[in-house]
Amino acid sequence: MAEPRTTRNTADVGAFLATVADDRRRDDARALCALMAEVTGEAPRMWGTSIIGFGTYRYRYASGREGDWPPVGLSPRKQALTLYVAEGFDRHADLLARLGPVTTGKGCLYIRRLAEVDTEALRELVKAAFDRLDGTTVT
Repeated sequence: MAEPRTTRNTADVGAFLATVADDRRRDDARALCALMAEVTGEAPRMWGTSIIGFGTYRYRYASGREGDWPPVGLSPRKQALTLYVAEGFDRHADLLARLGPVTTGKGCLYIRRLAEVDTEALRELVKAAFDRLDGTTVT
């Protein structure tokens, strides 16, 4: 069975954030990273080359494939800050409604500008998603 390509590593988070070309996106990414570290109580760690994760949980599929992944993470993509929420958003409809102008994918929340979102709702979302999965095994 092939190993996952995106794994936790020892790359420097600060150095990665310094490579974000757009000044506003870089500042937003640094602020979001600090917020997530504060809320989760976890130090940010690089996963692969472009994802900053907080904590870890183990997933196991019926097929036998398993691996580790962060309960919450972020990546300062060119079009938007991408917040990864491993459990998805089904449980968080109330918080999503409060966030402001964001879009979502299955487990991704896209934020164009951090100043446009409700920071308290964002903190609550990160905390709830992190607390639900960190240190667990999901099958």
